[in-house]
Amino acid sequence: MSEFRVTGFDHIVLCVRDVAVTRAFYERVLGMTAREERPAKYSLHFGANKVSLQDAAASPGIARDTVPGSGNFCLLSDTPIADWRLHLAEQGVDVIDSGLRDGATGTIDSLYFHDPDGNLVEVSNMVERR
Repeated sequence: MSEFRVTGFDHIVLCVRDVAVTRAFYERVLGMTAREERPAKYSLHFGANKVSLQDAAASPGIARDTVPGSGNFCLLSDTPIADWRLHLAEQGVDVIDSGLRDGATGTIDSLYFHDPDGNLVEVSNMVERR
């Protein structure tokens, strides 16, 4: 029997109410770059990663059960969490939780906030690798 393995993420998709508002938030707050992949289809880019934006009003049949605000994901950063806390406050974004967590490859120091649709966004620093 052959071995099947997943090797990583290519992208995630967020279902959103207003693509323009979401693009502006992620560009302003997290420094991501928005790209129009095809007419009216946008994605957000950072490093080698991509977040595709799915307009809730125009969801394709395959994604008909996804809803705005159901996302929950973690982003890694080299910027200290204390600096992120100050930046988010300056941007009017409330931090709703923070602390040490068990990440995919070790201990991370995280803070959590919501985007305009209510998706839970976690920004983390690697503290100790396993």
